[in-house]
Parts: sequence; C-alpha cells; structure tokens
Amino acid sequence: MKYRVEYTTYAVRQLKKLDKGILSFIISYIDTKLVGCENPRLFGKALRGSMNDKWRYMVGNYRILAKIDDGLVTITIVEVGHRSDIYE
Repeated sequence: MKYRVEYTTYAVRQLKKLDKGILSFIISYIDTKLVGCENPRLFGKALRGSMNDKWRYMVGNYRILAKIDDGLVTITIVEVGHRSDIYE
C-alpha cells in the first residue's frame, strides 16, 4: 500500500515561514521519499518520551515530525523546523 501525505495547519504555517530555498529542499524531500512510499519507517526514526507517537525525518539542519497511521495509510506532517528548536 502506498502512503499519502497530509499536513496539519500548524505545519503549513511553519513551512510558510521558511526561506524559499529551504522550503523547496524540504518539499522535494517529502515528494521523493514520503509521497507514495510503501514503508515510511525506512527513512525516519521513531521518537521517544513524550513524543513517542511521532517519527523524525532529517532534512539537512531541519526536521520533519510526522505521525504514521497504518490504518488510514497516511503520513501526517505535524511540525517542521530547525533542529535547534523543533523538540521544544
């Protein structure tokens, strides 16, 4: 089954704040690695602690935090931001 990608409104707001070069880099990563993939866990890493329901994808110095729903076959992008402040 191929996964589809959805964005929360918070993630869309964070993406709009980024520079165009970084934004295109992150969007191309999402389009090539996550959209239509069969196993999104190959590219990311499961988070621990209070964020244990999320997965992390590293894109340069930026991070994409997402929730994977196998029942609905969706990847919901929850947050996007610089690695220094994404986990706060």
